Amino acid sequence: MKNTILVFALILTTLVMAQREDKLPYYEIPEYPETYTSGTVAARMVDGLGFRYYWATEGLRVDDLSYKASETSRTSEETIDHIYGLSKFIRNNVLENNKDENKLELSFEEKRKRTLMNFKIVSDVLRNTKTPFELDSTEVPFWNLINGPIADAIWHCGQVVMLRRASGNPFNSKVSVFSGKLRE
Repeated sequence: MKNTILVFALILTTLVMAQREDKLPYYEIPEYPETYTSGTVAARMVDGLGFRYYWATEGLRVDDLSYKASETSRTSEETIDHIYGLSKFIRNNVLENNKDENKLELSFEEKRKRTLMNFKIVSDVLRNTKTPFELDSTEVPFWNLINGPIADAIWHCGQVVMLRRASGNPFNSKVSVFSGKLRE
């Protein structure tokens, strides 16, 4: 059953992305479901992360990517590399198959795209998880994924926003993290 849900989620994600080739996921947060389940709540957390990451990284310039607040801190690009690593860790612990095992050096645009796709794929799988017991086969307890890499990635999205402001390229003021949409 879990594999059927996974295959369905991956096909759906691929179809949606094929129709919106020019748009990456999380320009907006998807509509919320009518019911609360452990899967839909976990998926919504990942959707919130994806939305924040989309807008934290949208329109970053080369100067922004190389900016760091101090000699001992990470650059924006190093922080984005870390978030990509977290997205891979989350995906590879939620999915039994179709893991992100990329070890190649990627451009910023490709890292951004893969990070967003990892969040979208994980969200789709979680949304279609009927019981929390379907996630018991993960190597890491799902609870640890929430307080570990998911929360850490949200934290680092805030750092990217802070760094881009400090480098002179502020976060889009029309973004509403409350509604998950752009304000008019």
